[in-house]
Amino acid sequence: MTTKKLVIVIVSVLVALGLLVVIFAGAIIGLAFYSIGKSEAAETAKTFLKSNEKLKQEIGNVKDFGMFVTGSVNSNNTDGEATLHLKVIGERRTVNATVSLTYKSNRAWRVTDASFENDAGKNVELLEQYEQGEPPPPSPPPREHDH
Repeated sequence: MTTKKLVIVIVSVLVALGLLVVIFAGAIIGLAFYSIGKSEAAETAKTFLKSNEKLKQEIGNVKDFGMFVTGSVNSNNTDGEATLHLKVIGERRTVNATVSLTYKSNRAWRVTDASFENDAGKNVELLEQYEQGEPPPPSPPPREHDH
């Protein structure tokens, strides 16, 4: 075998191995994006964003979501937490939203925090404080009437 043929064989083998590594890594990354995007946490986040009135006022009705949902979903026995980043496509404009969720004792996912960045770069909260698990502010004590 000539040196030229040997170099061609070695280069071909290295290119094939490199291609296999890229395909394998791409499959792992694709599976991760798919798993997060199709998780119960992501579905709960999307349902929340579609029905959120404050978000609708800013961008119009939610028409769709971006192709990729990024973030993390962590489960530990019967409890779990997730922080997801979604592109929200509205009738008037598109924003990037972040939704935090939790579940306890194998119950359904619950949104604990949600926000998006507006055109001015300001973070807009989508949950009022009492919706995040905080009790509503106490009612003022009843007034005593003069007798």
